[in-house]
Amino acid sequence: MATYAEIAAKLLRDAATFFRNVGAQNEPLRETMNDNASVYDRVADLVEKDPHGILQEGPEGGTEPPGAGDGGK
Repeated sequence: MATYAEIAAKLLRDAATFFRNVGAQNEPLRETMNDNASVYDRVADLVEKDPHGILQEGPEGGTEPPGAGDGGK
């Protein structure tokens, strides 16, 4: 049986695929859609690794997931 976190991660990855497909079909939107897809993939990774994790405050007061400043590595 799947956990809520597993379902959420799958939905996030499916949304990332959707964004990539839209970008592949629309050149003017490609970069934005790929950026959106990357964010959804990164959040899916976070949900899978630490479902109860807390975003850290970034240098300008925003929130950033761990690894956001290093390209997600």
